[in-house]
Formats: sequence, C-alpha cells, structure tokens
Amino acid sequence: MIFWWGMIKVNLVCVGKVKEKYFLSGIEEYAKRLQRFCEFSVIETPEENAKNLSENATREREGQHILPKLRGAVFALAIEGKKYSSEQFAAKIKKLKDGGTGEITFVIGGSYGLSDDVKQKADELISFSDMTFPHTLFRLMFAEQIYRAFTIIEGVTYHK
Repeated sequence: MIFWWGMIKVNLVCVGKVKEKYFLSGIEEYAKRLQRFCEFSVIETPEENAKNLSENATREREGQHILPKLRGAVFALAIEGKKYSSEQFAAKIKKLKDGGTGEITFVIGGSYGLSDDVKQKADELISFSDMTFPHTLFRLMFAEQIYRAFTIIEGVTYHK
C-alpha cells in the first residue's frame, strides 16, 4: 500500500491572465483558503492572438503550452464532459486523495476551448454546465468549487 504523507497538490492550469481585479481577488481568496487542505496553485499559459489564426489553430497552439503542465490525475473542463454535483465532485477528489494520488491537475482552456491533444491526455473530461461562461469568471467559479469540495471532504461548515 502506498501512503501519501504530504498534502495533495492541486493545480489549476488556465489559458491567459485574469485582467479584472475583482475576479483576481476572488481567485486569490479561494487559493488562500485552499492552503489548509492542499497545495493549490494556478498555472497560467499564454493565450494566442486569435485574430491571425483559425479557432482550431488557436486551440492547437494553446494546447502545446498546456501539455507540459499536465501532472498527476488530469481533468480537462469541456462542455462535452461528465457533470457532477458538488458532493459527487468532492467524492471524486476524496477517492483520488485516499487512493494515494499525490497531484491533481484541472485544465481550463481559452475562449475557443481545449485542443484534442489536451482532451486525449486527460483522465476525464468534466463539464461544469451546458452554459458558456467567460473563462476568467469560470476560473473563479471553479476555484470556489474546488474549495467547496475540500470543505465537504473535511466536514467543514461551508457547503449547505
């Protein structure tokens, strides 16, 4: 049996930078809260200038920046992925954590989504909703869901 003695690492790999201060401060708040449960980091990769490229070429170039950042159990956020309730998502993370997985990476693509290469490297595709969100807002929303999952796992009063 493998024992994991340290905290699990959770990476959030995202295309582009957050420019809006209100989104950035929210993401930083959840990152700070998550430190009690895991080693959380946001890893930003370059956003391509889509004016000169097709949507597919943009996804492919952004994917080339993402691929070297994929570590541990990889979950790509894609509209065609599996949907989870907050409790199911927490159970998924708990199962990985309890099973000795030392690192989880979640991937949020740019405005045109993720390349097929990134999706194929992922262990699973996860869908947050059938709706479309700006990727900076989604980054904040997903950071909150990761925090919510850990509060559910640890029995901390937050999730209702």
